[in-house]
Amino acid sequence: MTIKNKPNTGNELIAQARRDKEEREKGYRERALKLYPWVCGRCAREFDLKNMRELTVHHKDHNHDNNPVDGSNWELLCLYCHDNEHSRYEEQARYGSNSTGVKENHNASTHNPFANLKSLLTTKNN
Repeated sequence: MTIKNKPNTGNELIAQARRDKEEREKGYRERALKLYPWVCGRCAREFDLKNMRELTVHHKDHNHDNNPVDGSNWELLCLYCHDNEHSRYEEQARYGSNSTGVKENHNASTHNPFANLKSLLTTKNN
């Protein structure tokens, strides 16, 4: 196990903290948090400094190496929506394009039970 050398002076400590902050800011999460409002892109839950750790960066194309500077491959999602998104992606990859697992019925009923309602109402009122 490697142990980092601890700074000896207050100035070294401050310099190390600044270097650590700059290194973190190079990461896509910090960049995304600067680019986008702290709101989940799915459920619209708002975040602040107290609960920001529950806000995650989702890669839209599911490629964590695709981190364009403009953030076009990212969206901020809360933990729950992020988990849901990855579950849906896994289901799609495993079972096909319909994430619900239910086959689409292209012959669905087009019956409208209220189609004749206006004529029924006018008949009874007369």
